[in-house]
Amino acid sequence: MILTSHVRGYAYLFNVLRGQQGDLFCGKCKAFVNTVAAARLDLAAFEQENAAGIHVLPEELLRLLAEAKTASAGLVLTENAPGQKKAGNCKLPEGVCFVKSARALLKNVSSCPA
Repeated sequence: MILTSHVRGYAYLFNVLRGQQGDLFCGKCKAFVNTVAAARLDLAAFEQENAAGIHVLPEELLRLLAEAKTASAGLVLTENAPGQKKAGNCKLPEGVCFVKSARALLKNVSSCPA
């Protein structure tokens, strides 16, 4: 069940990131670039550590994982992206970030007992 939750979590995360890439500020923010880079590393490590279990997942979950990987690969990162809050553009409250929050949710899934 924990693999199922992780696959669903990665699908959620990369779909959020794909959506936020088109956002006025998020897609051009250092937090977006850093979150995408870290999420890609997380996904690669998850796949490597769980290769045997992933291999026997139901077709629906394999499709979901493939979609997450496709979404990840399609994200384009801005070089030298500024922090949009520091630049004064992002007016979300301090400590609130759409992209960081999506990754934090996945980290909460990772801490769930098996």
